[in-house]
Amino acid sequence: MTIILGLESSCDETAAALVTADGRILAHRLATQEEAHRPYGGVVPEIAARAHVEALSPLIEAALADAKMTLADVDVIAATAGPGLIGGVMVGLVTGKALAHAAGKPLVAVNHLEGHALSPRLADPTLQFPYLLLLVSGGHCQLLHVKGPGDYARLATTIDDAAGEAFDKTAKLLRLGIPGGPKVEALAREGHPKAVPLPRPLLGTSEPHFSFAGLKSAVMRAVESGNWSQADIAASFQQAVVDCLVDRTARALDRAERPTALVVAGGVAANGAVRGALQALASKRDLPFVAPPLWLCTDNAAMIGWAGAERFSAGLIDDLAFPARPRWPLDPAAEAVRGAGVKA
Repeated sequence: MTIILGLESSCDETAAALVTADGRILAHRLATQEEAHRPYGGVVPEIAARAHVEALSPLIEAALADAKMTLADVDVIAATAGPGLIGGVMVGLVTGKALAHAAGKPLVAVNHLEGHALSPRLADPTLQFPYLLLLVSGGHCQLLHVKGPGDYARLATTIDDAAGEAFDKTAKLLRLGIPGGPKVEALAREGHPKAVPLPRPLLGTSEPHFSFAGLKSAVMRAVESGNWSQADIAASFQQAVVDCLVDRTARALDRAERPTALVVAGGVAANGAVRGALQALASKRDLPFVAPPLWLCTDNAAMIGWAGAERFSAGLIDDLAFPARPRWPLDPAAEAVRGAGVKA
């Protein structure tokens, strides 16, 4: 059985995992950087990169020890090569290259977004291609037709902020600290989702894409007004995001070739309100709904190892000259969109 060592270092989580080609997670080690970034209210790239340097080698050693293995037992090295904070991406990719070269193992350079996109198949081995994926995270918000490893058709993306960015910025406006998404979700449980009149950008329009910048600005005005409690703002904001995600996903289902399932992945997929609303949409459309367990939604190395396994099985192997990439779209042929676009 092929064994893959996965390495993740694209943002503020350092992780190493050992995954088999049949979907067993033999070991997973992760180090967070929340305390290091907390004083700054967000991730500082230089601090993140230095933390990856310090943490990655001990995590790899610990993961191998947990699985009672050595590097010689590993068949493939899979490392995140982008997109992400370029300093952190370089730490993981260079480490992966060094291990592959020293041990004579093949290297698979993994797109972090593909790690998220394929992680539902690690959680649910019955999930078959092609499926419709809502990839919703701190930096990305996309709808993708997932046909197989390395084969994606982007149906929609954000023209400005991603949903996860909007959660983080709302948390900052409400002085909740980091990580923003879970803190907003927790506070939202105490509030009324219809208390604050917030916009739903692009809701009901023919344009397929997402937009959350206007919603973020509306939250800022609501906070500054002092007319509503923090809990009501959080609940109303979360409901606005849910409404936009469901509306855009329903539109994609109307226009896309019928998929095998509706799938959600990425950090925001850990949000209970988002999962519940998408599950209801899938049920309404008579489609299976697949979402990874919460820990697989946030950044981790198991999904990188699994993406490496899927790509390796498809014959997709990379050489040691593969570059680290701060931007790396899953569908390079997708039409450019108005607005930010670079998050495609």
